[in-house]
Amino acid sequence: MTINFEVVHKDIMGRVGKLRVGDKIMRTPALLPVINPHLQIISPSEMQEMGIEALITNAYIFHKSEEFRERALNEGLHAILDFDGIIMTDSGSFQLSVYGEVEVDNQTTLEFQKAIGSEIRVPLDIPTSPDVDRQTAEGDLSVTFERIREAKELFGTGNIAAPVQGGAFTDFRERAGREVSGMGFSFCPIGAVVPLMEQYRYKELVKIILAAKRGLSPSACVHLFGAGHPSMFALSVAMGCDLFDSAAYALYAKEGRYMTNYGGHRINELYELPCACPVCRSHSADELNASKDRERLLALHNLYVAVAEIARIRQSVIEGTLWDLVDERCRSHPLLLNGYRELLKHAEELERHDRISKRRFFYRGSESCRRPEIIRYQNMVGRIPMSGRILVSFSGNRRDGYDRTLFFRPPFGPCPPELDETGPVGQIEVPDWDDIMVRTGCRGIRKVIDANSSIDIEIECGDEWAGIVKEELPGVMVI
Repeated sequence: MTINFEVVHKDIMGRVGKLRVGDKIMRTPALLPVINPHLQIISPSEMQEMGIEALITNAYIFHKSEEFRERALNEGLHAILDFDGIIMTDSGSFQLSVYGEVEVDNQTTLEFQKAIGSEIRVPLDIPTSPDVDRQTAEGDLSVTFERIREAKELFGTGNIAAPVQGGAFTDFRERAGREVSGMGFSFCPIGAVVPLMEQYRYKELVKIILAAKRGLSPSACVHLFGAGHPSMFALSVAMGCDLFDSAAYALYAKEGRYMTNYGGHRINELYELPCACPVCRSHSADELNASKDRERLLALHNLYVAVAEIARIRQSVIEGTLWDLVDERCRSHPLLLNGYRELLKHAEELERHDRISKRRFFYRGSESCRRPEIIRYQNMVGRIPMSGRILVSFSGNRRDGYDRTLFFRPPFGPCPPELDETGPVGQIEVPDWDDIMVRTGCRGIRKVIDANSSIDIEIECGDEWAGIVKEELPGVMVI
């Protein structure tokens, strides 16, 4: 049995794909709900009815359980959990991160995972906290590498997930990605990032994921360990994460918390239920809060919200509108917005992965001016050979006496008339022009000037924008 990953659609660094594990196939991006055999608030068979194609459970819990250990060895995970889809098992690394030690070694947990029928197995990697010092992170990473190599020697790369560790040190994360890809692994979780998500440290999370992705093979399926809140799924997918897992749907429910794709609420503070899932359409907020089955109903709702968000993300990748969704979701919290802005700092890197053809470009403020589509367009327009007298027209009008007229289309910049109805400028939707949009467009004019030293360029922009144009393009004739 082997793991294969096929990318079908792309947008930014996000992918819609097919993950094949043996004879089973699941769509990605996807959420793998965490199942604790002792606390099954929603049964795996119910999850399968909701369209969930894979789940994750903890092999260490089965290994230590008097109730489930022998049953798992004799019957297998699929029979015990009553689930026909793909089952992934964690090795006990979560317990290692919480308690500092576990009563199992790497070989034992890997052999146990195989014996109970796990289809994706994780070595006993060292989950390094993002707050440890560099020496500790490097030592932990060395141990993780040793255990991944041991897993490969024992079982090959077929069903093994090779975690990418390294703490908060981006060079370690990149090195870890390169190492596990070099060993031939195609399923690579990014681990030990839960503390960052719990503390809303999304800016650091973005740096870590992008560093890991630089090292990983583009063909690797990337699992973001412990990511379970739908508000950050779109941002993570934009960086190339394909799978998520979390028990958040159940943990939130236990605390009386009601998930939405933009945040969360205490159920006792809601007057209305802003959701169309079966739970919310069959209960009022007061009825849900007062229900004896409140925890289970909230968990069902939370899982419906997460599954719906994953489906929305897949659709946006197929459409080429993932940027719009990321922008919308990341404005739900100031620290998510920090993560979004950090992502945009890497626009040059993102541009190399982003798809060329897009459905549309919606201008949503200053962040839109840093998107990769603008970088690509301005590089392209600079490659168009030009000569003689050139007019850049803000008004869209032509004038006699010029060899060529370019229309100004902020935030992209100058546009030859023959390209005015092609992407991306032909699919742009913008409000009234603003200063940053015009300044960004002026960078496109600069590209044309720098690439064509012999041209004589003049800009017709009117009094409203003359000051900005003169600041951005000193020495250029403004009329």
